[in-house]
Amino acid sequence: MSVAAVRGAVGFLSRIPVGGSERDWNAFRRTPAAFPLVGLLIGALLAPVFVLPGPAVTVATVFVALLYGLTGITHLDGVADLGDAAVVHGGQERRRAVMTDTEVGTGGVLAVALVVFALGTAAVGVASLPRRALLLVVVAEVAAKGAMAVLVCLGTAAHEGLGSSLTGNATAGDAAVVAILAIPAAALTWPRLLPGAVALLAAAGTSVVVFWWARRNLGGVSGDVIGATNELARVAALHAGVVAWTLS
Repeated sequence: MSVAAVRGAVGFLSRIPVGGSERDWNAFRRTPAAFPLVGLLIGALLAPVFVLPGPAVTVATVFVALLYGLTGITHLDGVADLGDAAVVHGGQERRRAVMTDTEVGTGGVLAVALVVFALGTAAVGVASLPRRALLLVVVAEVAAKGAMAVLVCLGTAAHEGLGSSLTGNATAGDAAVVAILAIPAAALTWPRLLPGAVALLAAAGTSVVVFWWARRNLGGVSGDVIGATNELARVAALHAGVVAWTLS
């Protein structure tokens, strides 16, 4: 994996100023394995929030603000577009048309509200656990980026655009490399391996559901679908990890 691919991934998946170029972007879209590495970086930057003093709800609020400060809202925009597509009546063409509409409908507003609310409550859960549980944040971020990469590797683009520029350069073999890089993240919650493993499985399950829904209702994946998967998989991983930590 080249430095250019990692720099391109950081530039695409975050707002961290790395000075990426077109060469970096092209290297990244040929290297899906870069996704979970960026997740590791972002998670490592976010996790220290949970050592701050203060009530769990305050720490969670800081976490959510920092998260979107680091990553931007591009992927959250994908959630809005998928929310609109999910509630509209009609076939695949009608749903795809709604996703390209610049106006956000009720479905999109509700979807974004639910995702942000679920993210905040998951963060409250992490903040309420022993401090070593903060590493669940790193696991969840690796898992979310891995879920995006799985869609890139296994999905077929519904139309020309960002989705096709990513899926057109990836293969099922690349998905295996992504899994090899992402799975060890479960060990970050050592000696409690169950929460980390459950978080990864929850994110993987989310990617499967989104993949199936997008293929059936949109005809394939797109940039919005890939971005929304990141947001949904992160929330699923955090909640699953918190539940597993609490019960184990």
